[in-house]
Amino acid sequence: MPIDSVITSIWAPATIIRAPLAFTLTLACLPEPQLTEEVSVVFNTLTGLAGYPGLKKLLVAPFDLHKRLIGLIERERDHALAGKPARIIAKLNALVDQEIIEKLYEASCAEVTIDLIVRGICCLRPKIPGLSENTRVFSIVGRFLEHSRILYFENAGQREVFLSSADWMPRNFFRRVELAFPVEQPALRDEIVDKILPKFVHDRVKARELQPDGSYRRLKPEGTEPREQAQLQFRQRSRRRAEKVNKPKRTVRAAKLTPITSIAEAKKS
Repeated sequence: MPIDSVITSIWAPATIIRAPLAFTLTLACLPEPQLTEEVSVVFNTLTGLAGYPGLKKLLVAPFDLHKRLIGLIERERDHALAGKPARIIAKLNALVDQEIIEKLYEASCAEVTIDLIVRGICCLRPKIPGLSENTRVFSIVGRFLEHSRILYFENAGQREVFLSSADWMPRNFFRRVELAFPVEQPALRDEIVDKILPKFVHDRVKARELQPDGSYRRLKPEGTEPREQAQLQFRQRSRRRAEKVNKPKRTVRAAKLTPITSIAEAKKS
């Protein structure tokens, strides 16, 4: 059976209706035969038709998601040490895994700029000198449930973006089946990096920033900084798109013609 979509949330009414930022990648609309094939391999593994062979594009828990995420973080660390562009932005619901946190500390110490948007529990402590001074952690709790997991790695200028179903917790890495899949279409990838993620990082209405002592400070605009609210801007954007799609088409009205009843009347006119 062909698989035509992957999603960062759960296909359930209670989740989809309340989660405006659950991303779906519709494979049927994109030239991604390898990714589609790998999703099918995952389902064959789950049904017992085949063992897990290891995949190139998909990161799959409980098999290799944890290990490969650590590799991506270490790669950013190595790029920074080599003087190359290095940056990590991760949007999650929770960050608990100890080994991942330790690798993020290593990357921060190597001058990797790290922004973490973690809605719920976060066991990493940011802004600690000599440990995590290059790391910021934000929590955004708004009207709608945030259910998207977005991972961005600068990769020395070769941008990589993954969308995922998994939070960074041991239960997600080792006791559940979870996926992270790459966004390789340049237009989609750039939209996520340049337009979507900055809205979360620059939220100054619903965002709170984690402090080194574990407390949270609500962020407010400073100076001429705009009063941005991520969820509101996404709602407005969705509304504009919906209005554009549903806008009634203009119909060209034909000119009203007066019938000619006789040749004599035609000559008179």
